[in-house]
Amino acid sequence: MRCLIISDIHYSLAQYDWILRVAKNYDLVVLAGDLLDVSAIADIGAQIIVINKYVEKLTEITNVIVCSGNHDLDSCDADGEKVPGWLIDLKRFGAKCDGEAFILENYYFSVCPWWDGPKTREKFFNWMLSESRIINGRKWVWIHHAPPKLSSVSWSGKKSMGDSDLYNLIESYQPFAVISGHIHQSPFVKDGAWVDKIGKSWCFNAGRQIGAPPAFIAIDLDADQAFWLSGMGFQSIDLASISNQTCSEGIVKPQWMIL
Repeated sequence: MRCLIISDIHYSLAQYDWILRVAKNYDLVVLAGDLLDVSAIADIGAQIIVINKYVEKLTEITNVIVCSGNHDLDSCDADGEKVPGWLIDLKRFGAKCDGEAFILENYYFSVCPWWDGPKTREKFFNWMLSESRIINGRKWVWIHHAPPKLSSVSWSGKKSMGDSDLYNLIESYQPFAVISGHIHQSPFVKDGAWVDKIGKSWCFNAGRQIGAPPAFIAIDLDADQAFWLSGMGFQSIDLASISNQTCSEGIVKPQWMIL
């Protein structure tokens, strides 16, 4: 099973066009938050209409997971906390969104919401507890926009800017993998990285670069390999290894990753 992982697209239509072009090479495409851009010239309502169409087209090609990020919050719930009301509508196309689980082969994917306040946070923690009871021996994968604190995938170049609650959850549940984004520069700065390990859990953050193609991670779960491709070059890691050391020399790019 091959997975394409991208986050922080921030309404870059060139990047969405690229994703549509390569999606046929993957069994699953994960958009790990910040599909919209609150600082863009285009109105948020207009952005939502456009991204809905992209996701609809994408679901016609392959399986799609979408989690919310801080730029995706467009409304408030009954408790007055900000939520991505528009994102839930993507379910009608078959995309798996916030608060949903998705089983593919022997992997159990939990799509985590961006929480903006204590009520949403409490619901999230309760949901993760219930999820932990029904994975039934499958390899558990979390999609959570903010990366865990105290990890190289959340390093800004000056300090760790990740989520401490997520770090604690990872230590408690030890999922197979956690897919995040949010801290754009982590893979590009000294002491930062696109992949890290907390206990037995792999943590990923592809980072963000301008233009197409985006910085992205491609995972071949059958071969236990993960690849990161960006303007910084091409790196890989062996997921069967206990080490989180990447390799950048002598890597042959798989044919299915040719852009």
